[in-house]
Amino acid sequence: MEEKTTIENPTEDVESSNTVVDIKGLKKSFGNKHVLQNINLTLAKGENLVVLGKSGTGKSVLIKCMMRLIQPDEGEIEVLDKNILELKEHELNDMRKCIGFLFQSAALYDSMTVGENLEFPLRGEKDVSVEETNKRVLEALQNVGLEDSIHKMPSELSGGMRKRIGLARTMMLKPQIMLYDEPTTGLDPITSKEISKLILEVQKKYNTSSIIITHDMECARITANRIVILKEGEVAMEGTYEELKKSEDEWVRSFFE
Repeated sequence: MEEKTTIENPTEDVESSNTVVDIKGLKKSFGNKHVLQNINLTLAKGENLVVLGKSGTGKSVLIKCMMRLIQPDEGEIEVLDKNILELKEHELNDMRKCIGFLFQSAALYDSMTVGENLEFPLRGEKDVSVEETNKRVLEALQNVGLEDSIHKMPSELSGGMRKRIGLARTMMLKPQIMLYDEPTTGLDPITSKEISKLILEVQKKYNTSSIIITHDMECARITANRIVILKEGEVAMEGTYEELKKSEDEWVRSFFE
């Protein structure tokens, strides 16, 4: 594995000195398959970080380790100044409330209306009243432009609408960190661009810090303050979209062609 190349000049409006995620020496194997070999990665407050890589390079495994949905073999993961690998189960559950996770499928409950899907994350939150819940549901739907869909069932929604509702539900707990796993997969180019712009709007409105796993280079162009590219289980290159696009490395340029 060649030495990682770093391109400087992160986007100016990101608070790069305020780190909310710090991953060091992360390793994860499945049998004889070494997926993550030595991941070192940081996420700054208010930053959108896009993670690129060929299929099978461990992009989704990376964020699942960060949520401790998968237990890594080695390494350190600090999220919001806490070592998540040392947290007890109840502490981990509290931490996960600070992290929003938008799955590829949007993962809506088919037996619930849109409104009920959005209310679901707040169940068990004793300090959130019915009035506050209703207010958050309406605000979340307004944020994604689907306030008229509150009584619809997921089966009545298009793929793009389901993604929007999935994002709205994720924002119900007002997470500090967002994890997007292929947010535009399966969507047409116009809808993909709408979802990408929505990710940008969420970042600006709530000052969220986000890790975005994607193969969609237009999504990366629109959303990324910084991009890292994984190769052979490590971070091989990082920089802004324009910097990486102009790279002299043929392998890096192949992502932009």
